[in-house]
Amino acid sequence: MEATGQDIDMAVLGPMSVRVREFSWTPTAPKMRNVLAMLIAHADQVVPASSLATELWGDEPPASASTTVQTYLLNLRKHFATATGRTVAEISNELLVTRTGGYLLNGRLASLDLRRYELLAQRGRTALAEGDDVAAVRHLSEALRVWRGRALLDLPVGRLLEARRCQLEESRLVTLEYLVDVELRLGMHREVLTELAAVIVENPLHEGLHAQYMRALHLSGRRAQALEVFHRVRGNLVTELGLEPAAPVQRLHQAILNADSDIDVWSERRPLVGPPPSPVGRP
Repeated sequence: MEATGQDIDMAVLGPMSVRVREFSWTPTAPKMRNVLAMLIAHADQVVPASSLATELWGDEPPASASTTVQTYLLNLRKHFATATGRTVAEISNELLVTRTGGYLLNGRLASLDLRRYELLAQRGRTALAEGDDVAAVRHLSEALRVWRGRALLDLPVGRLLEARRCQLEESRLVTLEYLVDVELRLGMHREVLTELAAVIVENPLHEGLHAQYMRALHLSGRRAQALEVFHRVRGNLVTELGLEPAAPVQRLHQAILNADSDIDVWSERRPLVGPPPSPVGRP
């Protein structure tokens, strides 16, 4: 029985994973994995062959780079033909397609965790823009649950995949900020504490997340800890960058010092548009 698009699942929001009919078909050869990761991370976009060469070998690819990239694509097509019960020609025409100057992964023929995340995050942003906080919490929470760890967690990525990984990680943090904002508006102060406690350790210079953590602690009756968080992020900023916290964080700190009940100086951010697509044509 041949696999359909619904039978193929590809994931990059965490360790890279490829499953066909619930069985793992993740390639093991390192450079094949990076080529496939580039195609998944830029699904439905033409990835130039030159970008694949840059990802694999940096700024000094070997003379055989073009031929070697073609070989990796052929091996990937054979891999998916075996996994799905289709012919190599069918995979070439439908799933891993050659385009002028490069290659394209047809995202309509596979279930992609990246697509699920983007769709749910966009629904959440739309709900926020429309003032529907309850729906926003539902969609944004579902979007973040798609993640299984840091993007492309198990790949020694090159320059282009590293740029894409940073973009995806930044998108995750923005989605989390939107979610925490709306949860705090809905009075879910204690619910956000555990996740924020972990994420500020991973992002010691991120003022927005620290401000949210300060708000959540203060609103949960933990004023002293909220002030400790301010001094911690201030110390990090001064030590690492020679900067003082931004004015909204300073105002939040002062409001907590004054036991002010109106501390929403870093909230009410309602997105109006979605993020731009990731370009891959300029290595």
